[in-house]
Formats: sequence, structure tokens, C-alpha cells
Amino acid sequence: MRAARLIRMALLVQSSPGLTGAALARELEVSERTVIRDAQALQEAGVPIRSELGRGGGYHLAPGYRTRLTTLHPTEAETLFLSGLPTALRDLGLAGAADAARLKLSATLIPSVRAAAESSTRRFLLDAPAWFREPSAPELLPELARAVWSDHTVELTYARPDRATVTRLLEPYGLVLKAGVWYVVGRVPDRDGAWRTYRVDRVRATAAGEPFARDPAFDLAAHWEAGAAEFARAMMRATVSLRTTEAGLRRVRAVADPAGLAAATGPDEDGLVTVELPVESEEVAFGQLVSLGAAVEVVAPAGLRARFREHAQALIELYQR
Repeated sequence: MRAARLIRMALLVQSSPGLTGAALARELEVSERTVIRDAQALQEAGVPIRSELGRGGGYHLAPGYRTRLTTLHPTEAETLFLSGLPTALRDLGLAGAADAARLKLSATLIPSVRAAAESSTRRFLLDAPAWFREPSAPELLPELARAVWSDHTVELTYARPDRATVTRLLEPYGLVLKAGVWYVVGRVPDRDGAWRTYRVDRVRATAAGEPFARDPAFDLAAHWEAGAAEFARAMMRATVSLRTTEAGLRRVRAVADPAGLAAATGPDEDGLVTVELPVESEEVAFGQLVSLGAAVEVVAPAGLRARFREHAQALIELYQR
């Protein structure tokens, strides 16, 4: 959007005076002609930006002028503060820089907009380190998001991995996008305020409840980081034994959660290794492993092995027609 680009251009010139038209074009991913037009638009909007020639030239703001993002709508600020990916930043060693940048940005916002931005960071977290996976958009996600925003309880009808359904009254504190899957994090008042995490795509129904008093000290990012490993282990209720090659093992890591993958034993006389893979259920394991075809052999459990055999036979019958 052009408005977002204009804001970014003003901030770039403010933080790095003297940027040339070519440098701004690269940063903004536009042509130099577009940079010139955008500079004119900023001037018409009252931003004193100018272009100077020669050594020390480039684009500058008038001396003493500082852009203040006081025209941001609260919804825009909320969206802006949702743009961080904490896991990736931490892995790159940039978490400290990102925190400093958000503090500097917060200092430029008027109080009402700053409150909206900070509110979004308490309620939503994007933790999406996996590549090549499109985030799912569960049907009931918008309803849960409204409950999170408004601090209202919600009654969930939830399908467990074993397909049994349960009903829970939840105080929804936040939503997390993890590797393309949405989760809702909240407290269950009927169970002494125990914290629970539910996959949104397994929520079968919701019913809005009453407002609840949100704990202002709750830190969604810290809570998620502390509980993510334990939650992942709790989800893994079954184990699949696989036999494959080293190359096949790399493909397994690409389609399944590699966190609990046991060390491979072997290779055997056929050059194959054996590994134990924790999974949520045989149903989930089939969906993850079927795409690998003959690269991986399921050794156990017997029921899953039989399902692969039936699937292979169905393919043979289909292609022999």
C-alpha cells in the first residue's frame, strides 16, 4: 500500500539522512521515478523532505523535524506490532535490536495508539519458524479472536486427537500461530484456573460468555516459550517405528515434528536405518508419511502398517485400470 510506503520512506530518511534516490528505491522495492513521486506526495502532506545534489546530498528532512506517527489508526498500530517473528529474530541474534526498535517506535505514538499497539502484543504471538507451510485459517478463528480482543470467556467444544469431544469454559488470553497452525491459550476457571492450549482447527463450536478480568502481568510470549516443549510432548500420544535411508530420514524431518525424533540405529545390511517417531495419532502419522511414498517403510504399529498396505493396493488397482 502506498500509505505504508510513504511512512516507511519518511522514517528511512529520518533515520539515515542522505539516502540517494537509488538507495531508497532499493529499500522500498520501487523505481527511482516512484521515489520522486513519493517525495512530492510527502511534501504535499506537510513533511519537509527535500533532495540535494552533490557530495553530502541525497534526501533529507528539514533540520529539527522529526516524524511522529500520530496519524496511525489504532488498528494500524495493532497490525504493525503483530509483524515480529520472535523465534526467527532470536535465531538471527536480532531479538535485542528488535526490542529496541519497538521501544523507539512506541515513544513516537500518541497514548491512545500506543495502548492499542501494546494490547496486541499481549494477545497475539506469531511463532512461525517452519518454511513452505501455509497457515491454516480455521472457521472459528475470527470468533476466538473477538473473544481474545474483548476479554470475554468462551465455551469451547473441542475434539481431542482420539476424536472424543469435550466442552470447556475458557478465558482466552491469546492466539499463537506456530508453523502454520493456530492455537488458543487460556485459563480454565472450572479447573482451578489451569492454563490450557488448544488447536483452533479442532474447535468444533464456540459460545460467547461473560467478560473476565485479565491478569495484566500475563506475558504471552514468555508463557508460550515456557510451555511449548511440554505441550508438544503432551500431544505426542503414539510412536511409529520407521525404516528408511539417511536421505529418507531427512525427508521425514521435513514433514513431521523432528523435536522428539529418536536417534537412528543402523544402518543394517540393506543400508537402512531404524528410527522411532513420536506422533499425535496414527491418523496424523498417515497423513504426514503418505507423501513420502516408498522412501519410508512403517515397521510398527501393525494397524498403521496395514493402512499403508491398503493404500498401496488401492493405488495399484487405480493405475491398472
